[in-house]
Amino acid sequence: MTPSAFSLTLDPAVLVLEDGSRHTGRAYGARGTTLGEVVFATGMTGYQETLTDPSYAGQIVLQTAPHIGNTGMNAEDPESRRIWVAGYIVRDPSRVVSNWRADESLDDALVRDGIVGISGVDTRAITRVLRSAGSMRGGVFSGDAADLTPEEQLRIVREAPAMAGQNLSAQVSVAAVEVTPATGERIGNLAVLDLGVKRATIDNLAARGFDVHVLPQDVSIEDIRAIEPVGVFYSNGPGDPAASGDHVTLLRDVLDDKLPFFGICFGNQLLGRALGFDTYKLPFGHRGINQPVLDKQTGRVEITAHNHGFAVDAPLEGETDSPNGYGRVEVSHIGLNDNVVEGLRALDIPAFSVQYHPEAAAGPHDANYLFDRFADLVRTTLENKN
Repeated sequence: MTPSAFSLTLDPAVLVLEDGSRHTGRAYGARGTTLGEVVFATGMTGYQETLTDPSYAGQIVLQTAPHIGNTGMNAEDPESRRIWVAGYIVRDPSRVVSNWRADESLDDALVRDGIVGISGVDTRAITRVLRSAGSMRGGVFSGDAADLTPEEQLRIVREAPAMAGQNLSAQVSVAAVEVTPATGERIGNLAVLDLGVKRATIDNLAARGFDVHVLPQDVSIEDIRAIEPVGVFYSNGPGDPAASGDHVTLLRDVLDDKLPFFGICFGNQLLGRALGFDTYKLPFGHRGINQPVLDKQTGRVEITAHNHGFAVDAPLEGETDSPNGYGRVEVSHIGLNDNVVEGLRALDIPAFSVQYHPEAAAGPHDANYLFDRFADLVRTTLENKN
C-alpha cells in the first residue's frame, strides 16, 4: 500500500492537565477521550519504535521534536504487535509521508489502533510545565468529548488513576509462550519474562545464541524450570515496580536457583527490589535516545535510550550487602544528568541489570555490548558447573 497525503483536520481537541491547565489544538488520530500520565520524549527520530514500545502503556506521550510523521509507518520497525501509548501529543504533524519504506501515514496508524491524539499545541510550553512540576495525569478530549465543559473534563482527569501503584504487566504480556530460535551459535534456552518486551530485544538475544522463550508475566518458577533454561531475562515494561510483588518473588526464586539473570528497565527495578532495595518515582522520568550514562566498570560514558519513570534507591558508591541476603551488590551505571541508579551488579551471584534499553532500536548502540556481557556470564556459569 502506498501512503497518501492527508489533510490536517480542523476538528477541535483539548489537552487538560490535572493542575487545571488547558491546551487547545486539533484532533489527531482517533476521536474520543483518553486518559493517562502525560510524559515527554526527547527523541528526534524513532517515533514508530516509541509508539509501539509496551513500556508506554498508560501514558500520553508528548514529542518534544516539533515535526512528526514525515517518514510514516512501516511493517518492519514496530517493537510489538500494536501501538501502546494511551495518547499522543505533537506540534506539527507532517502533511505527507516522504519515505520509500512507509506503508501508511502515522495518522492512519493512530486511527487504526484507536489512539486519541492532539496536534497544533505548544509542546515546548507543555514540556516546561512537566519539567518543572513533574509528570501528571492528563486527558485528551476530541470529537463529542471536546464539547464537554472545562469543569467536567477536569473532573474526569482528576478521577483517573495515578501511575504510582499500577501493575500494567498483564495488559502488555503475551498470553502464551512464544519461542524465537537462536540465530547465533546456540548456548541454550533463555526464559524471558514478558513484562512488555520489545522485538529488538528478542532478536538481540537470539543473535547471541539463545533459544528465546518469551513467557507470560504470570508464570511460576516451576514453569521456568520446565524449559531447563541456561538463564533468565526480565524485560522492560510499564507500571510501578512496587506493585509487582509476584514478579519480585519469582525473581528471588530465580536468584536462589543461581540462574544467570539479566534485566533491563523494569527488570532493573525488579532486581533492585529482589535484592532488598526500594524504588521510587522520578519527577518526570527519563524518556529519549540521548541520555548520558557512566559505566563504572569501564569508565566509559555511553549515550543510551531510556523510558522509565521509576528508579532504584541504592548507594551510588562502593559495595553494599544485599538486604535480602544475596551477597555484595554495586551500582554499575549512573545517569550523568541527575545521578540516578542506571545499573546494578551482584558480585556473589550471576545477576546484573541496567535501567535503559541496550537494544536501542532507532537509538544509539553504545550499550549493545551488554547482550554479549550476558552471554559471556551464561557461558562462564555453565563452564563452572561442568
